[in-house]
Amino acid sequence: MNQHSGHDDQSHDHDDHDHPHGRSGHGHTHGVIDPSITTSEKGIWAIKWSFVILFITALFQIVVVWFSGSVALLADTIHNFGDAATAVPLYVAFALSRWKPTRRFTYGYGRVEDLAGVTIVLIIAISALVAGYETIQRFLHPQSVDYLWAVAGASVIGFAGNEIAAEIRIKIGRQIESAALVADGYHARIDGLTSLAVLFGALGVWLGYPLADPIVGLLITIVIVQIVWQSARAVCTRMLDGVEPEVIDKIREVAGHAGGVTNVAEVRARWSGHRLHAELNVVVASHLSVAAGHAIAKEVRHQLLHHLNYLSTVTVHIDPNDEAGEEFHRMHEHSHDGLPIHSH
Repeated sequence: MNQHSGHDDQSHDHDDHDHPHGRSGHGHTHGVIDPSITTSEKGIWAIKWSFVILFITALFQIVVVWFSGSVALLADTIHNFGDAATAVPLYVAFALSRWKPTRRFTYGYGRVEDLAGVTIVLIIAISALVAGYETIQRFLHPQSVDYLWAVAGASVIGFAGNEIAAEIRIKIGRQIESAALVADGYHARIDGLTSLAVLFGALGVWLGYPLADPIVGLLITIVIVQIVWQSARAVCTRMLDGVEPEVIDKIREVAGHAGGVTNVAEVRARWSGHRLHAELNVVVASHLSVAAGHAIAKEVRHQLLHHLNYLSTVTVHIDPNDEAGEEFHRMHEHSHDGLPIHSH
């Protein structure tokens, strides 16, 4: 016995009429407005404004690089332009995630956000290569750094711009449960710290250590490489349907407290962008009728949608007490129609 919840409005509208705790009981409904629309709008807002901030910051820094010749500031500027560029695939991903599911893409287009994550990792990796190349060239061909005061000022502005962008992305990313947006926010926050490192490079040059500038550029490159590794690991986890254990625990806890549920036998979930799809087997008393079991499944679904705002669809399978778990749904070895012995 399955109870399924979907993206579209129709999949939830009937709760207002036949749910035992309908509009009069709770005063709210689920699915009247597709959550993916509102969350995508927030994501697009965060991307747009963080892009503007980082782009203006990078433009200011590139002017100072042109006059000063600081390779440390150049590395930081390249990285900031890379950060601004990551907004493009994220914007496309959030825009496509608002499209309705189709007969071919039955789960919608949330996976585009994972593809955007891969693109972001590649952009960051390219910025690391460019920054590393320029830094090595400066070690091989030393060059004086001019306008140290401007370099120091540009580093402070770079820190401020990255921190503002990080705050926007992390805050909105946590609200809508977007791993890509949160990761990009932390990435910007780390970039803010690397921008401050340019300040110390300028201070070293001012104190008479000209190699301080390329050394800081090398350190910034190393930080970028670490970000590439961390971001790639997070993106690959999502693409391989990895889910945080605490999310599974939350689903199990909420479903287990629904009326009529004696146990939660199985829980499976996967992310599609910043929306979660879940399947679970809940155990109920064996003597219940089909209608009673169906009502319990609806209540489980209602509670999950109420407590997990990032949950997009949930399929609830009802198991009787004496046949709880997936092992009772397997077909043991058998043969028929002249086929070899097989199982399902």
